[in-house]
Amino acid sequence: MTVERLVSASAHVRRNRILGVAGATLAAAAVWTIEVPLLGIRLQTQFGNTAPQSVGIGLVVVSALTGSLAGWGLLALLERRLARARKIWTGIAIAVLLVSFGAPISAGTTTTTKVALAMMHLAVAAVLIPTLPHE
Repeated sequence: MTVERLVSASAHVRRNRILGVAGATLAAAAVWTIEVPLLGIRLQTQFGNTAPQSVGIGLVVVSALTGSLAGWGLLALLERRLARARKIWTGIAIAVLLVSFGAPISAGTTTTTKVALAMMHLAVAAVLIPTLPHE
C-alpha cells in the first residue's frame, strides 16, 4: 500500500467517524426535540434526596457528544493495540449501552421520563455502534 493510499484511507475513516459522532449527537437532540417541545414530556432526573433537575437540550448535546468522543477514543486505542479491535469495541459499546440504561431507570422521576431518557441512549447507540467501527 502506498503512502498516498494510506493517508487517503485514514482521512476517509476519520471523516466517517466525525460524521458518526455528529450523527449520534444530532440523534439525541432530535429525540429530545420530539419528546420535550413536541410531545410535552417534562424530563426531570433526581439522584438520591436532591431536588429534581430538568434535562435540557444543552445537557443532552454535551452528554451525547462526550460519550461519542469517548467511544471514538476507546476505538482508536484498541486499534493501535489489538488485531480484532473493531469487534471488541462493538462488544464493549453494546455492554456500555446496556449499563447506561441504569441511569434513566434509577434517576428518572416518572416512567415516562425513564423511557424518554432511555430512548436518547438508544438513539446515540443506534447511530454510533454501526458507524464508528466501519472504514
